[in-house]
Amino acid sequence: MVQTVILPRFPVMSSDLAQPPTPTAVALSIAGSDSGAGAGIQVDLLTFAAHGVYGTTAITCLTAQNPKGVSAVHAAPASFVIEQCEQVCRHYAPRALKTGMLFNQAIVEAVADFIRKNKIPAVIDPVMVATSGATLLTEEAVASLKSQLIPLATLVTPNLDEAAILLSRPVKGGDNCEAEALALAQIYRVPFLLKGGHSHGQLLVDTLAWPDGRTAKFTANRIEKIDTHGSGCTLSAAITARLALGEDLLAAVQTAHAYLQKGMHQPLFVGGANQIRH
Repeated sequence: MVQTVILPRFPVMSSDLAQPPTPTAVALSIAGSDSGAGAGIQVDLLTFAAHGVYGTTAITCLTAQNPKGVSAVHAAPASFVIEQCEQVCRHYAPRALKTGMLFNQAIVEAVADFIRKNKIPAVIDPVMVATSGATLLTEEAVASLKSQLIPLATLVTPNLDEAAILLSRPVKGGDNCEAEALALAQIYRVPFLLKGGHSHGQLLVDTLAWPDGRTAKFTANRIEKIDTHGSGCTLSAAITARLALGEDLLAAVQTAHAYLQKGMHQPLFVGGANQIRH
């Protein structure tokens, strides 16, 4: 018996054909893959799409992980990471990029050379240690991150633990957040967004600081019963998306901060926990 299936019709309006298409903004994520899809490349793509930006990728590492921890990491050769970046640029011309997990010195230095060559606005998320304690950046790579990659950034987005490594001293956040963010911006001569999520207390403060001494604060109340795995990736990807759409840095951070808060206040229940909704 032959069964005929009638597909629904989607009429094309004549005005759709008359108008030239509007180019879609493109962003590039240079980061690791998270098999649990709670962070890394997977979350970056979700975040780009949520902002109407076409996401492209250069995968630096494969990780075996879920929100509870990382059990294995397989790094790509630095030359292959850059070939992915170059292929994206040959066709898509991304307007902004972000970096996440770069893992080793060779990848850090290769990505720095790529950014220096292509002059794409870059949000650097200096991913070093997972919440579970797993090492996501080798000790040898930290020096290259400080000396070669961070000075090229449009914005750097460390959490308090990462900021302590970049400043070589303890970082407390909270009431100290503004002074600590300014210290980072003035040492490295690029804007920094110091994230306060790892501080104590109910009021969390993120501080955006420029090398010229300007600052802006973004506050939020701590949200209970939410798995924050991937929150840093989400924030940096949202900032990247807004930059790709043409917003200035302050507006991009404002919009991205609000986006993350909404995703945490209206979570997705999956895997037995509340996770950020994109």
